[in-house]
Amino acid sequence: MGRLDLLGRSMTVAETVTRDSRGSPVFGPPKSEASRRTIAVPLAVVTELAEHLKRRGLTAANADELVFTAPDGGPIAYSNWRSRVWVPACAAAGLEGLGFHDLRRLSATLLVHDGVDPKTAQSRLGHSDVRLTLGLYAQIVAGADRAAADHLGDHFFPKLAHDSRTTADGSAEPKLNQVD
Repeated sequence: MGRLDLLGRSMTVAETVTRDSRGSPVFGPPKSEASRRTIAVPLAVVTELAEHLKRRGLTAANADELVFTAPDGGPIAYSNWRSRVWVPACAAAGLEGLGFHDLRRLSATLLVHDGVDPKTAQSRLGHSDVRLTLGLYAQIVAGADRAAADHLGDHFFPKLAHDSRTTADGSAEPKLNQVD
């Protein structure tokens, strides 16, 4: 909990939890120096975390406590958590087969799609090289190619206004109007 700063809306990644040969949780350093980082946390997440900590009866005085724990109070064992929490939640949401690591790909994709500069996306994800962020994690977003084409068209043909209407099959049909 000491690496979670709710007032500053940030958290620090300073260690990871992996599994030893028997599947028991083991604390250790992150994979790389880039993995050690402090990142901003969205206000909505800070609010949820504050409620979670309140329900657990934790305050800043409990800095050495884990934010999320297994039923026995220790670190979460991924395989147990996955089968008891993740898989049922994905099934309830109609997202069977979604892996937990897919959330990192989604984060990278949304950051890039929403125009966050690649270096910031790289830093948030803890990647040592922006090529990993862009080449492996960020995915293509439906409709992004059309938006990119329209964006370029606006630069090269600024006197044309681009609006579109939806056709019967749901696809966008561009309609160009001359603008004076």
